[in-house]
Amino acid sequence: MITAQGASYSEQTTWMLAVRDRQDRAAFAALFDHYAPRVKGMLIRQNCSHGQADEIVQDVMLTVWRKAAQFDPERAQVSAWIYQIARNRHIDVIRKESRPMPEELAHEPDNEPDASQILGMEQEAARLKEALARLKPAQREMIEAAYLGDLSHRELSEQTGLPLGTIKSRIRLGLDKLRHELKGMRAE
Repeated sequence: MITAQGASYSEQTTWMLAVRDRQDRAAFAALFDHYAPRVKGMLIRQNCSHGQADEIVQDVMLTVWRKAAQFDPERAQVSAWIYQIARNRHIDVIRKESRPMPEELAHEPDNEPDASQILGMEQEAARLKEALARLKPAQREMIEAAYLGDLSHRELSEQTGLPLGTIKSRIRLGLDKLRHELKGMRAE
């Protein structure tokens, strides 16, 4: 088939271009009828169950409809484009299946902290707060932003306008001082 630009395209490519350019439902139905059984066959040859293959085919064809604007006949044939989507989706399904699912955590009342453990954690938190208060304000701000604010060194540099090396130095010096302060508090 020859298009307005003079390029010669296969019937399937013409259908895909109609889907891409005009969201043509009839062209999509033709694409679906042509490629769905072929994609399913490919998946079954790759040891996919019939039910799973049907699900993947549905996902693939839905992706073809949704991402039709990304199709470029100059970069790939429509068959290669659709088979690549199917291959990627199949790999995603395999990865998801092989990922170990976390076991349910058994609730054991013996593992709950007792009053002395809770008191110990509260005392540690108070010591840390006191040690943080003893730091220079610039060091304390950097440590709090990095560890409590969960910001990277680069994000801190961008936020404050300070050089990355200055950020890293303040955090390193502050952590060293914190370690020293906490050791001294434990010794008391």
